[in-house]
Amino acid sequence: MSNAMMVIYPYREQYTWVFDDERVGLVREPFVQGVPEMINALVADIPNAAQGFRLLFSANPFPGYQAEMLWLKAEYGGNWYRWESKNLEGWLCPALLKYFPEAPPKFYCKAEKLQ
Repeated sequence: MSNAMMVIYPYREQYTWVFDDERVGLVREPFVQGVPEMINALVADIPNAAQGFRLLFSANPFPGYQAEMLWLKAEYGGNWYRWESKNLEGWLCPALLKYFPEAPPKFYCKAEKLQ
């Protein structure tokens, strides 16, 4: 059974958001195709977020989540999601499957400043 709550620590590098997670073999994994804009909205109130922040995410709602992402379709091995309340869409690459056994129909996330 995988964890119900997961966490990564994105940061800005070379004009985009990336993250490292050595546990699953990812280094400077970039967010692309609309996801940087989603992250910008999530971290709008976090000072110095570009230096790093904590991103909590889960296939289940949790107290204080900021965004509900709705699955739209699979494409090129990745999956498109929509953040309805912000009218944003983004493509998550196959690295998503390092965290979920299959693309969830919804997932929830929250950005927090590092202490």
